[in-house]
Amino acid sequence: MGRKRKGKHKKEKSSSPNSKFKTQLKDAIRKLFKNNEEDSFTYKHVSERFEIKDSNTRKLVLQCLIELSSEGFLNEVSRGNFVLNLENSNLVGVVDGTSRGGAYIVIEGREDDIYVSGKNLNRALHGDTVKVELISSRRGRQEGVVSEVIDRKTKLFVGEVKISKKFAFVITDNAKLQIDLYIPLDKLKGAQEGDKVIARISSWPKGVENPYGEVVEVLGKPGNNDVEMLGILFKNDLESKFPQEVIAAAEKVGIELDDTEIAKRRDMRDALTFTIDPFDAKDFDDALSITYLENGNYEIGIHIADVSHYVTEGSALDKEAVKRGNSTYLVDRVIPMLPEQLSNMACSLRPNEDKYTFSVVVELDDNGKLHKEWFGKTVIHSDHRLAYEDAQDTIEGKSDVLKNELLLLDKIAKKLRKKRLREGALSIESDELRFKLDNEGNPMEVVHKVSKDANKLIEEFMLLANRRVAHFVGEIKGKKEANTNFIYRVHDKPDSGKIQTFATFIDKFGYKVKFTSMDNVSEQLNQLFAETKNTPEHSLIQTMAIRSMAKATYETVNIGHYGLAFSFYTHFTSPIRRYADLVVHRILFNKLNNKEINYGKKLQEVCKHISAQERKSADAERESNKFFQVKFIKDKLGEEYTGTVSGLADFGLFVRMDENYCEGMVTMQSLPGDHYYFDADKFAIIGRRYKEEFNFGDKVKVKIIGTDLAKRQIDLELITEDNGF
Repeated sequence: MGRKRKGKHKKEKSSSPNSKFKTQLKDAIRKLFKNNEEDSFTYKHVSERFEIKDSNTRKLVLQCLIELSSEGFLNEVSRGNFVLNLENSNLVGVVDGTSRGGAYIVIEGREDDIYVSGKNLNRALHGDTVKVELISSRRGRQEGVVSEVIDRKTKLFVGEVKISKKFAFVITDNAKLQIDLYIPLDKLKGAQEGDKVIARISSWPKGVENPYGEVVEVLGKPGNNDVEMLGILFKNDLESKFPQEVIAAAEKVGIELDDTEIAKRRDMRDALTFTIDPFDAKDFDDALSITYLENGNYEIGIHIADVSHYVTEGSALDKEAVKRGNSTYLVDRVIPMLPEQLSNMACSLRPNEDKYTFSVVVELDDNGKLHKEWFGKTVIHSDHRLAYEDAQDTIEGKSDVLKNELLLLDKIAKKLRKKRLREGALSIESDELRFKLDNEGNPMEVVHKVSKDANKLIEEFMLLANRRVAHFVGEIKGKKEANTNFIYRVHDKPDSGKIQTFATFIDKFGYKVKFTSMDNVSEQLNQLFAETKNTPEHSLIQTMAIRSMAKATYETVNIGHYGLAFSFYTHFTSPIRRYADLVVHRILFNKLNNKEINYGKKLQEVCKHISAQERKSADAERESNKFFQVKFIKDKLGEEYTGTVSGLADFGLFVRMDENYCEGMVTMQSLPGDHYYFDADKFAIIGRRYKEEFNFGDKVKVKIIGTDLAKRQIDLELITEDNGF
């Protein structure tokens, strides 16, 4: 018994005897070169080894050698003389599985990924580290075969139990894994039919399609929020609970301040101080203070929770924090980096409480020009706790709470933002879905959150603090190279090919962008964002632009931040929820005290790990969001909505509904009036007979015909004039 998967490839046409012989010959030649890594061979040498004497077969040997050279398996060191390409014969990479059964092997430092078909994966699974060998090059795509699984990434599998009389299976949730686990009935650990469980592989005998496994934990029935969120966390290898040792360490942390410690700090408790956060926030890791100076300028304090005071390097709390890398924000819960005693109590800058902080204090004028800066440990007292909505009301003249201060900071923030955009920063605004949940955790409403002036006010001052810290620690006087004993937040320049592909997509919306060079990309994108700002497709276009860019990462080598147009940038302002910021606090404190610690390769290893953890959290948050979208839609079967085509694939088109921002799929087979296919070159779905096209950005009307919580899928039907529209 195994899973029947949809979308299997069509059977290949039967090969001729000659093509089969050629394939066998190429395989034999590969083995010859691999067994003789340092030797070179001509077609005559190979023919002699294989005792090939007839001229036609010897010509075929030469043809195979030339093809293996063009595929990268061999190097032609002189005319007709070939040697094994050692660089391409023992490549090591990570498996990125596809839902169709194949995978791409992602190799660090290599621009193109290597495709491996399902039959050539040799039991490698999504996320595994493997050795791969190149075997062919088709239509510009290099293909390979996995020769060895070096490290099995997934140790625990989340899935649903299916029980028969003599055995059971766990049908894994992750479509990229492409395996189900065979479970003996005595290894179910009490799981019942349909339960969602966590299982592990116990053995995988040769010649057996599915591995043997055992259930290690029963989560409960699918569809339940707790069960599904735990499943998402396990699937992404994220911890849901803190070890007892870490909880015990957190419980020892008190919230009372020590007079001796206060004396070592700059006391800023008399400065007017406030926080601005989401209305439902529990951890407040940043605050602003403002003091009016006699010279007409303003002293603005950007105060960040001093987590490093409580979480010392190498402690149980520190080890757990670096393991997690960051907090993960699912729709209905937060999986914090630090236990609640720290994140919501001791380190949280709650109103009317004295708190230890690490601060960037700047002197600015009305135009946002920086005159002075100071870095150091402080103690503050937050006078007001504002939600973004409260601050926005003041900015819009609907409230008088902190009117003078908020209007002044808003004015300066807008000057800072304008300067950033003028220098080449991308004008990308936060755009997210939020769900209003009832007492049982069911989504009652989808809220489309957009960034307003109050959000941008906080953003600009946090960016300023991050940037100034990066300059202070990263710049070395008299040298072009930046300090490598530091963590930078970097964002590489966009790839020209991806940017041109984006331009093709945008053309389908009816907008034109002219990327005359890589130097005008941000200018063109910002003009596009301004043009589409009040349209339904704005957030889709912005999302696509982000996807066409490189991803921001943590590195010890500074290349600047393209999206922000900063030559130096780091993360300093959120140590409660990001480990990078905690390390930056420690390095800054050491510099202020003339104490240099050389972390060596350790710091780059931390960067690599926390960048990976950030991606895992993003995947978990995305899946959590999709689950609640499906849950919100499941009682709306038969309802009709207008929407925008948000994605195209060879199995159908994705549509994002304008009213609720939820995304569903119209299958290729269900498209009415013709037989449709996906044209990858035109990036369109086209009818074979009538040539009608569906393009990215098309406005359509759809009906909800089904939902599947397990697959996180909303099924839609296209409504046309023929079927009711």
